[in-house]
Amino acid sequence: MKVSIKDLYVAMEIKNNGVELDVYSTDGKTHLGDLIVTKTGLTWCKGKSSKNVTKIKWEKFIKWAEEQ
Repeated sequence: MKVSIKDLYVAMEIKNNGVELDVYSTDGKTHLGDLIVTKTGLTWCKGKSSKNVTKIKWEKFIKWAEEQ
């Protein structure tokens, strides 16, 4: 995967606006989506559309990650 910071709205601590990452395929040709990291959780926006949005709170993400 090719991942880059799209918008950086932080000084040191992640705030409400968070950090937005662009996620592309390994060859960099296909935009897979955006990952937004905020102080309340994660938001995955699949593809180029803002209609395909999945939000997850930190507690749920941590539980999922620790079960893997």
